[in-house]
Amino acid sequence: MKLIARNPRNGVYPATPDYLHALEVQQPERFLYISGTMGLDQDGIPGTTLAEQLDLVWNNIRAILASAGMTVDNIVRTTSYLRDPAFAEANQNARVAALGGRTIPTTTIAAQTLSEAWLVEIEVIAAA
Repeated sequence: MKLIARNPRNGVYPATPDYLHALEVQQPERFLYISGTMGLDQDGIPGTTLAEQLDLVWNNIRAILASAGMTVDNIVRTTSYLRDPAFAEANQNARVAALGGRTIPTTTIAAQTLSEAWLVEIEVIAAA
């Protein structure tokens, strides 16, 4: 599988250092689409702070990826749903840290989650 960043310099606004406009995935053998994943522990209890939930979300994503023989290196796209727009920077920092600084296409949306206790939910697409 080959990954090619697509950040045109003309005709579109510049990408920021933490994301790409597009990522071309050539010759993948398989894709994994991860549902919106919350910051819940193994008993389904949400972390009490945003930082705890972000840590749990990324631990949960790593566990789901591992079940498919993948790692965060296989992630090619994320969509984050934040209960409060003020969570954007912490979410960005957690994503950058989880991906080891690797940039991918990403979208962040401020939305009402199904439970007030859920502060963040992240969808992932991975390819191998």
